[in-house]
Amino acid sequence: MAGFTENALIRKLQDLNSSQQSIQTLSLWLIHHRKHHAAVVKTWFKELLKAKDSKQLTFMYLANDVIQNSKKKGPEYGKEFGEVLVESFKHMAKTGITTKTKNSLHRILSIWQERGVYDAQKIQEFKEAMDPNDAIPNKANKRKSVETEAKEPEKKPKLENKESRERRRSETKVEIDGHVETHITLSPKTPPGDPPEPEELIKALLELESSASSDEAVRERIASLPPEVSEVQLLSKLEDKESALRLSSVVNSAVELLAEYNLRLSEELEKRRRVAGMLRDFAQSQRDLAKQAEVRLEEYNIKLQKIYAVKAEVKSHIENLPDVSRLPDVTGGLAPLPSAGDLFNI
Repeated sequence: MAGFTENALIRKLQDLNSSQQSIQTLSLWLIHHRKHHAAVVKTWFKELLKAKDSKQLTFMYLANDVIQNSKKKGPEYGKEFGEVLVESFKHMAKTGITTKTKNSLHRILSIWQERGVYDAQKIQEFKEAMDPNDAIPNKANKRKSVETEAKEPEKKPKLENKESRERRRSETKVEIDGHVETHITLSPKTPPGDPPEPEELIKALLELESSASSDEAVRERIASLPPEVSEVQLLSKLEDKESALRLSSVVNSAVELLAEYNLRLSEELEKRRRVAGMLRDFAQSQRDLAKQAEVRLEEYNIKLQKIYAVKAEVKSHIENLPDVSRLPDVTGGLAPLPSAGDLFNI
């Protein structure tokens, strides 16, 4: 997966189209580089302002995909996009929103409200930014009526809604321009996390080379400990206090050595579990990218075959053109055409 740079992101945004494949591919790349969320959203907003009207909706579909798919991994993108969406909707309204585009944007906002991506107040701000006619009249009176209704015996439905939200959360599905995708598995296994950068994975693997289990020197020290430190029945062979004190000193040293080594082994175990998770997430991201690459390869193979067909057609057309060098000289013996001066003299 290519490293993140602002120029790379600008190029990808310029190449973005409204196809589901294009949106999901770029979304996966942005989620992979989640730690650059501030620069990503800043660049996204800057490019949205420069985009043509027809492409602005595609930018919003991309934002929707990134916000929802990254939600389980952290709130960074949701918060960062939340800072620029009002101005984004205002800009789109200013450049002119068709009825079809407005319906698509309302559909995105409905999904965000239903799934709790943003609260109702924020969703209302987005709606008003897109169309001031969507402003709610008599907000104060409506707020009072809502508060009054909240005091009524509505607690049970709220609890039921919470439970239903929990059930939905266990099997969350994200809808992107008509495509439904499950994002949280019902399996007890931990769902895939944010795939690591290749450099991070390599560094973690290299650290395991110097782990406790590969420390031969410590293992040899432990193996060379006298049997008296671990076999209680040998204590009966102690004959005097001095030998007992010597053994006590050896036992204390062995305890320190083993306690420290066990601590290192525990840390190594956690590191190996973390690396195993990183490998799992990295492998999953590579599988996803491989599938997308296969689709793109198939698409471009089809385009290549079309180009080959055009090339063959052009070659055939060229071969069928007459050879100009072999054409008879039709100008030989004919009088030259009159000059401009000759015409005026006439």
